[in-house]
Amino acid sequence: MSSATEQRTTDQATETDSGETGPVRTIGHDEYDPIGTLILIAIYFAILVLLWLFMYFVEFLGNGPTVVGTLVTVVGLA
Repeated sequence: MSSATEQRTTDQATETDSGETGPVRTIGHDEYDPIGTLILIAIYFAILVLLWLFMYFVEFLGNGPTVVGTLVTVVGLA
């Protein structure tokens, strides 16, 4: 008798379109651990933060906020 929470792994030899045969492992939802995807997302986020910091220092280092400065002069003329 099997329960609904039992994890089942099947190794079967199958033939692909290229004619190669090899074991195929069926992975259930609970066994899937996407560590590689998490690492890629973290790397992309780190690149995004580094580029944002670089652009912040290029745009604002030694200068005032240009958008606010332009907005104040336009509002002052009206």
